[in-house]
Amino acid sequence: MGYTKNQLDVLKKENYPIDLSKYIELSFSKATLENKETLLRNIQLIRDSIVFFTAHAGAKGLSGHTGGAYDVAPEMMIIDGFRRGKAKETYPIVFDTAGHRVAIHYQMLALQKKIPVQALLHYREAGWRLPGHPEREYTPGLEFSSGRLGHMWSYVNGVSMQNPGKRIFLFGSDGSLQEGNEAEAARCAVAHKLPITFIVDDNDVTIAGHPSEYMHGYSVADTLDGHGLKIIKLNRSDDISRLYTAIFDSYNEKGPVAIVMKGKMAPGIEGIEGSNKGHDVIPTDAAIKYLEKAKQTKAAEVLKSIKVKTPSSEFLGSSKEFGSNRQTFGKACVEVLESLSDAERRKNHIFDCDLEGSTGINVIHEKFQELYTLGGVMERNNYAAAAGFGSQKGFQGIFATFAAFNEMLISEETMARLNDANVLSHFSHSGVDDMADNTCHFGINNFFADGGIPEGDKTRLYFPADTGQMKAVVKKVWKDEGLRFIFSTRSKSPAILDEKGNEIYGKGYSFKPGKDEVIREGKSGYIVSYGSDMLYRCLDAVERLREEGIDVGLINKPTLNVVDEEMMKNLLKSGFVLVVESQNYKTGLGERFGTWLAQRGQCPKYDHMGTTRQGSGGLWEQIYHQGLDPVSIMKKVRSMR
Repeated sequence: MGYTKNQLDVLKKENYPIDLSKYIELSFSKATLENKETLLRNIQLIRDSIVFFTAHAGAKGLSGHTGGAYDVAPEMMIIDGFRRGKAKETYPIVFDTAGHRVAIHYQMLALQKKIPVQALLHYREAGWRLPGHPEREYTPGLEFSSGRLGHMWSYVNGVSMQNPGKRIFLFGSDGSLQEGNEAEAARCAVAHKLPITFIVDDNDVTIAGHPSEYMHGYSVADTLDGHGLKIIKLNRSDDISRLYTAIFDSYNEKGPVAIVMKGKMAPGIEGIEGSNKGHDVIPTDAAIKYLEKAKQTKAAEVLKSIKVKTPSSEFLGSSKEFGSNRQTFGKACVEVLESLSDAERRKNHIFDCDLEGSTGINVIHEKFQELYTLGGVMERNNYAAAAGFGSQKGFQGIFATFAAFNEMLISEETMARLNDANVLSHFSHSGVDDMADNTCHFGINNFFADGGIPEGDKTRLYFPADTGQMKAVVKKVWKDEGLRFIFSTRSKSPAILDEKGNEIYGKGYSFKPGKDEVIREGKSGYIVSYGSDMLYRCLDAVERLREEGIDVGLINKPTLNVVDEEMMKNLLKSGFVLVVESQNYKTGLGERFGTWLAQRGQCPKYDHMGTTRQGSGGLWEQIYHQGLDPVSIMKKVRSMR
């Protein structure tokens, strides 16, 4: 699967401003490093390129993750030489547990001529097959999918068993090793003497900060040593010959070897070296300064000329101003906590999973540090700990991470129910909207959280439509017992308006759990939707259909897993019901709602729309790629009349 003719025509007209023809392929097989100066020039060239094309994406508003890819350029260049010089002993694919390092892998594909060099100018753009995390075969020449931390090592163990005698290289990080499944993978590799060279970028940086500050006692090298791996400790400031020797020596080991590279993230990049700013994309001004210092003036000039393009769309029935539901969650929690007495406040405790800024709970951290735990990249532990804190009546654990990672927590949620725990969870980045990290980060299986046995189950799933409803939901369900899941999107959204132009979820609104809400009445049929990504798009479709003379109504279902019997009676009398959501077509509300209708009487014409395709990269374009835009919704409604 490659680029279209039109895309290739575009690439032919473009010029990549860094001369990658200066890269010289090296071949290594000896114990002593030769061609050292050429290797160092290659490393510098590749680092310059990574800084440029990630910053190029960042300047266009696409983000891009610079630091991790920049860090491991020396290791990748040396491994690339051994893949040639010791080809019979080396597995040809270099694997990676951290999806945010994908830029180094795209860079290698360009050097290997598996993708045109100019394609790097379209990193993370919609339709250009270079998404924010690696996806096997979607990107031409890419041979593995990654992106959810800690999920790759066990997979590589299996690849090793499939290819006995081959030395396999795998990149890890101090962040990925916080995930519990990497401990299992390490023990497996040691027990079966698998010839894996695990190279860890131990840069003491994760999204939320520095593990040395929030996870005292954690040592990458000591942890891996405890699992039984042979450990080689290096510093990024060491001479390149030491790294070369360590990689060469790993070929002589019968089992797994861990090369732990200690040092600051993004060494040599002024303004982000050693900072968690390097985890994401390098700021444009810092990239320009770096490139000018590296005498890559053409690349710097390209960055100076970029202008951000934004979609120009007006959505009928909603406000022109957009707000962030994921950030509103944290602010609403602060308002509730401020209203409590000190004794009552201390019956709540917040557990972060290294994503506090992205999930909006950083404002709780700033205001109530005594109620807050920086839990690192350990979703299973943090959810279970939140359940433990909420194990007694009147106590509550508060937990937040990305919706995609809910798929890892099913067992912990089951045990929390069996322990009658009280947990309020926020799963941001639900759905597909604005998700440049692509398919591995789609939060499309939210209904997996509703896995309790019906008898006595207090599990509730809520997906507010805008910031006003988010505030109302948080405040209303705060003191409820059981497991409560509140979902939000990465994208911002407008306020939902009534037919007079007033905010439906503004002043005077009171949220009623379990009740569906009529946004627009309709005589011919109804769309049922929810969430801060789809409800306003459905409302736009409804308003435009009305202009065509099609009187369709719209229902908001903010409580996802409870049947509103009164609303069901009304819907059974309608001409058709169409559920529209960004959740997985196979596991979302649509799969349930039709059954609920059929169980209650003569079901009207019914259908549902949801996520059906792998991602296409980009941001807002993901909704259109899935056929969930207003025009597609309108087309579906017309077909059901």
